[in-house]
Amino acid sequence: MIRANISKDLVRRFRELAMRRFGYGKDSLQRAVEEAIARWVSWVEEESLKFEGDPVEAIDGMLADLD
Repeated sequence: MIRANISKDLVRRFRELAMRRFGYGKDSLQRAVEEAIARWVSWVEEESLKFEGDPVEAIDGMLADLD
């Protein structure tokens, strides 16, 4: 379970969109929250995998202490 304090305006907008997307059933908010968290986690994981620079130099630096 996750509990968070979120601004009233953002909660209102989120509820409206969740109900438009998933209908007015009692599980619409849960489905929307799960989708939002899954997308955020996926985005953060993708961002952390990006590498900038020369990969050969990076590997060479990591292996510098090996004989």
